[in-house]
Amino acid sequence: MRFQTGDIQGVICRPLRRFNDARGWLCELYRTDDLPAEFHPTMAYISETSPGGTRGPHEHVQQADCFCFFGPANFALYLWDNRPESPTHGRHWRMLVGRTYPALVIIPPGVVHAYRNVSAEPGIVINCPNRLYRGEGRQQPVDEIRHEDDPASPFRIDGDESELAA
Repeated sequence: MRFQTGDIQGVICRPLRRFNDARGWLCELYRTDDLPAEFHPTMAYISETSPGGTRGPHEHVQQADCFCFFGPANFALYLWDNRPESPTHGRHWRMLVGRTYPALVIIPPGVVHAYRNVSAEPGIVINCPNRLYRGEGRQQPVDEIRHEDDPASPFRIDGDESELAA
């Protein structure tokens, strides 16, 4: 499949605001009155990605991810609409998020996603998905299709993030 660049239906991207004062800073990540109900988080986790490190590409069948990118690093975020019923099926979208453009990005089920740390320092990402990892009591299979393990995958990261803009 050949993907075309463009917006992807159902993806929500909104800036995160940092409030600075003499003590440091605060960043409100999400509010339930600011997100559609189907994307309300059920859990949260934080991860650190090393410089040059890539997570994905993978997708979820039922889970939506709610990523919060705020720094200290920048990330190249890649999305591919793999939903056959979507009006934007076959579109690819990417942008720079993190220190330069702090953002909350909601990725609906069926949208393949990956991100790469494009900075010289480790980066922090918080994810607040709308489903529990492995279900209640961690008793279900993981809702994840890992495309990064498939050498023939059409979901490729080209490695040229120089033209990405916030």
